[in-house]
Amino acid sequence: MTLLGMIRHGRTAWNGDGRLTGRTDIPLTEAGRQALTGLRPPAELADAVWHVSPLRRARETAAILGGPADAVDERLIEMNFGSYEGRRLLDLRDELGPEMTENEDRGLDFLPPGGESPRMVQQRLRPFLAEIGGRGGRHIAVAHKAVIRAVFAAAYDWPMLGKPPVKLHWEHAHLFTVDGDGAVRPHAMNTPLVAA
Repeated sequence: MTLLGMIRHGRTAWNGDGRLTGRTDIPLTEAGRQALTGLRPPAELADAVWHVSPLRRARETAAILGGPADAVDERLIEMNFGSYEGRRLLDLRDELGPEMTENEDRGLDFLPPGGESPRMVQQRLRPFLAEIGGRGGRHIAVAHKAVIRAVFAAAYDWPMLGKPPVKLHWEHAHLFTVDGDGAVRPHAMNTPLVAA
């Protein structure tokens, strides 16, 4: 069995503003760094193999949590938000009205113009998941909200419509089991990080 713990990066200025932060490579805020300082992944992930998004906010987070510097995996990069990049959902809803509502009502197929849908993110992650599923052991992926939500949706067979099966707390790790074909199942959501 493969155990995968997914951890979202710490806070950035755009997170604080509620902006969609896809591929824009911004750092953690000082408060974001301080919130992670002195923490480590949960004991269940001890001696795990690390995999880290190439974006700075994820690399900084992994370093603070004790991850290695050479664990970057391009496949974990955040969803491409296309023309929605840097915008706030509230503003997009006000500006685009029914067009935005219709797009959001597509769930897994929500597609920002020029960007990726969550379903596309799932497809992008399949080779990564199959690879670690075939390796077995414990793995940590430091990634992004949309990436973690895509894995979460696959694990729960949730179409990203209506209320999610579990409310995710983004300061915690989310644990999944992965089989040799890359299929994911829930293991333990909202597992707190622990004191170093």
